[in-house]
Amino acid sequence: MRVFLAVHLPKLSLEVFRPRWLPEPAHGSAVLEKDKVVIADRAAREAGVLLGMKRGGVLTLSPETAMYERDIAREAAAQREVGMALLKFSPDVALLDEATVIVEVGASLRLFGGLLSLCRQAKSMLNTFGLTARFSAAPTGQGAWLLAKYGQGHGGARRVLQLASLERALLPLPMLAVPEIRPFADWFSGLGSKTIGDVRHLPRAGLQRRCGEHLLYSLDRAFGMAPELFGWLELPPTFSARIELPDRLEHADGAVFAAHRMIVQLCGWLCAKQLAVTAITLSIEHERGRQALAPTLIEIALGEPTWHEDHLLHLVKERLHRVELAAPAIALRLDASKVDSAAPDTDSLFPEPGGSPEDHARLIELLIARLGDENVLRPAPTGDYRPEVANRWVPVSQAANNSTFPDGLPRPTWMLATPMRLLMRQHRPFYDSSLRLMSPAERIEAGWFDGELVTRDYFVAQAEDRSCYWIYRERISSRDAEEAPRWFLHGLFG
Repeated sequence: MRVFLAVHLPKLSLEVFRPRWLPEPAHGSAVLEKDKVVIADRAAREAGVLLGMKRGGVLTLSPETAMYERDIAREAAAQREVGMALLKFSPDVALLDEATVIVEVGASLRLFGGLLSLCRQAKSMLNTFGLTARFSAAPTGQGAWLLAKYGQGHGGARRVLQLASLERALLPLPMLAVPEIRPFADWFSGLGSKTIGDVRHLPRAGLQRRCGEHLLYSLDRAFGMAPELFGWLELPPTFSARIELPDRLEHADGAVFAAHRMIVQLCGWLCAKQLAVTAITLSIEHERGRQALAPTLIEIALGEPTWHEDHLLHLVKERLHRVELAAPAIALRLDASKVDSAAPDTDSLFPEPGGSPEDHARLIELLIARLGDENVLRPAPTGDYRPEVANRWVPVSQAANNSTFPDGLPRPTWMLATPMRLLMRQHRPFYDSSLRLMSPAERIEAGWFDGELVTRDYFVAQAEDRSCYWIYRERISSRDAEEAPRWFLHGLFG
């Protein structure tokens, strides 16, 4: 079953200048094309601004209304960004006229929990762009396009899945909804036609002679009587997105919304390409001038390839919280530095109680983004018998080394940076309580080759509260035989 989802952006001309997350001006906003108003928001209309009004009339009625010159290039770029993000739901995405995007989602409905769930997810995605959208679904792309623009169903959209239902939904629509009818609007009005149904009741032969074959072909495609051919969105071989900020940013935290918008596009690109990202670079561009600063680069390396929006957004948020801008930011750029083939998630019948390895890798990446690579460490013991030399910790992002501790011998999870000398009570080492030796001695004699000779006997000792410690006794030479042995605490067992 073919199902087409149509996403219409009715306020695209205005929202490319003022996304919904920005505060609305008190006297509204309007977009002008050739010095005439083509779109105005509610506040501007309440102030008396009408469609078709010239700039001078707007300034007379409401001089504080924000006015923008329509930017076709920015609208096309925003529509393409939306199409890129919608690739998450299907690789078949087409950009149509009048700010509408078509997605063929018939094969994706089960994956995303049905049509209603998919529409909710798509609506949430469009909210990250700050764009208003109307959704519709139909068995034909042309029919979905008409319903998204002119349908009056629940929430300003219609969802029909059968051709018979689609016909009933399309027939009452105004005839001018079909672009091919508009050049002949006066002629059809003279015939008394008002709706698409009225036009379809006219003789086909006469319509073809009077209006040409394109009108009939458009109607046939909408009603499922002719095949549809779409120019599907072509993907670039590499991903790079750039957004100019609506105002200067003094703090990096304010760039989260713009970064989220680019991450959504990145995830759509990854899903369509069946790839996963292993490293991304976020560039924060500063004001240009004689003393222009180089962009602030935020490089994020991931331990495991991912294409999940939430995880990437969390990493970017944590890194932005830690960045101090040297100058105000005017734009952001996101590049996929390294990508790899995507491996699907494995659904095990008996999942690991502590989470999957991918979950563990995401946690480590989040900790690195929040605390810094130098503060998230892992053990990397070196080949030396002296514990203070062998006990080495390195950033978790560095390559792992195999442990060189002797097999079968106990080692504590926490080693003190400097051994602590213990008191002696009744000829026994004391640490909060008397310590009882629980293991035979492990003798370590090493360091003669670098002038740092140590001669020690290590024991596992237990306190009265059952906590265990790793302690050692210094070896007594023949010259110091009369001195009492000295005990030191070197590690604690978890």
